[in-house]
Amino acid sequence: MSDEENRPHGRNLRKGRCSEPGQVYLLTLVTWQRFPVFADLFAARLVVQAMRCHQQRDEIESLAYVLMPDHLHWLIQLRQGSLARLMQRFKGYSSVSVNRTRMYSGRLWQQGYHDHALRQEEELRETARYIIANPLRAGLVERVGDYPHWDAVWL
Repeated sequence: MSDEENRPHGRNLRKGRCSEPGQVYLLTLVTWQRFPVFADLFAARLVVQAMRCHQQRDEIESLAYVLMPDHLHWLIQLRQGSLARLMQRFKGYSSVSVNRTRMYSGRLWQQGYHDHALRQEEELRETARYIIANPLRAGLVERVGDYPHWDAVWL
């Protein structure tokens, strides 16, 4: 049995996963061993740049995100391809970019990711508000506007 299979959630993250262009997803990715890589402003900006590349390629529409020191919440609408392919490309590109520029080596992200398909239009803004308020709940800032690594299309 592999390490991933021994972990309680490894296989469960993939159960029932399907990718549908046009569908809105809330994605959550966690850094390797929850190391706070993105407390480094430059590393965080490299990941935001990687996110924007996928939107520029018209693979997704990025609706909202917050990049916390050790994880990312990203609300997207999938335009083409699959979530698995998007995550593979995003994680690969952002890992290489951060490692090369910051002279790190090794993993940037934990294996897998969590996804949740949003089914109702009214959930979008409520979910976006929840995402961008993450730094407040974590006690990193006193106002959302003081946190540098977030964005939402509604603002």
